[in-house]
Amino acid sequence: MTDASTDASTDPVLLLADRARAASHGLAQATRATKDAALHAMADALLERAGQVLEANADDVRRAEQDGTPEGIVDRLRLSTERLEAMAQGLRDVAGLPDPVGEVVRGGTLANGLEMRQVRVPFGVVAMVYEARPNVTADAAGICLKSGNAVLLRGSSSAAASNAAIVEVLRDAAAGAGLDPDVVQLVPADSRESVTTLMRARGRVDVLIPRGGAGLIRSVVEGSTVPVIETGVGNCHVYVDRAADLDKALAVVLNAKTHRPSVCNAAETLLVHADLADTFLPRVVAALQDAGVTVHGDPTTAALPGVVPATDDDWDTEYLTLDLAVGVVGSIDAAIDHVRRHSSAHSEAILTEDQSAARRFVAAVDSAAVLVNASTRFTDGGELGFGAEIGISTQKLHARGPMGLPEMTSTKYVVTGDGHVR
Repeated sequence: MTDASTDASTDPVLLLADRARAASHGLAQATRATKDAALHAMADALLERAGQVLEANADDVRRAEQDGTPEGIVDRLRLSTERLEAMAQGLRDVAGLPDPVGEVVRGGTLANGLEMRQVRVPFGVVAMVYEARPNVTADAAGICLKSGNAVLLRGSSSAAASNAAIVEVLRDAAAGAGLDPDVVQLVPADSRESVTTLMRARGRVDVLIPRGGAGLIRSVVEGSTVPVIETGVGNCHVYVDRAADLDKALAVVLNAKTHRPSVCNAAETLLVHADLADTFLPRVVAALQDAGVTVHGDPTTAALPGVVPATDDDWDTEYLTLDLAVGVVGSIDAAIDHVRRHSSAHSEAILTEDQSAARRFVAAVDSAAVLVNASTRFTDGGELGFGAEIGISTQKLHARGPMGLPEMTSTKYVVTGDGHVR
């Protein structure tokens, strides 16, 4: 295996990492005006060169379909004019956010006269390993640039053409705005070895972020010597409480499952209070089926027409398709217990008009995001006002939930004295 002691001249990935390190020094000192100008230039370039990006993406999509890739994954891979516009807007949104670099987290004058400040600083070089979704390429580049980090982007081979086109556009725009284009680089995706090299590049890469399926995340977390910020899969739950407004609940459930089923904040399990089994359950199941959802139900739910009996595995599955596990629970405590046993600690929602029930659920459920009377689809950096996000962390150290600009920084202490000695 490769490690940081390997001569970079013998390994193309380490050469990229060393170029990123060199570029990061200048980027860490760049003004907000320079970084924002680069982000706006990137956004403009994505739209001006949309034909180039969409043509490359069409090649990736065609190849994925020919290989029999599941539609949910193909949907993650596919770009459109609208999705490119959203990518560009995400870059502009990041440009509009405060610059975290240099922000004083805490500070003051100590009793001995020393002035102490804890300030935000970039990590340096951030590597991303991710699957399918080429929009992540622009999101990650934008957030890393604004937070002062050079970024190494290692997408999947399925999106190789799309990612290459997007990175070419972003690098050209960064250079045109006066930045070293090596602040954004694409790592080859033609072999697993490039991921292994990034995982072993401690000293060259400061932080590694995996974003994708459970297998990818687990392999990076378990095998990396580079510090990892773990993003997680989304086995997200929606619990409809006995005191829910049923019209609101129906709309939220449908949105959480069907708005975009292939993403990590889509609902994968619906829990319904037993008091609603005769009224709301048939209604919501029928509405889901009308929307094309295959319902995998517990014995009560499976008694309804068209429902597939749920297996034990269904409660732990992140479908990423128009499939949903549905079960009836006897109480809010039973719902909480189910979530604790099966959740991936991503996002859970309670639908209720009972504020005490809402407070109980929020306090008892230990996930990165807990929503009250709102769709799980709102667990998203853009929706929460962070601009684009680099991922959703389900771990508890450093960053948790949607990761925006502050989460992509570390801190250092600046201590100023006047000849002080201890």
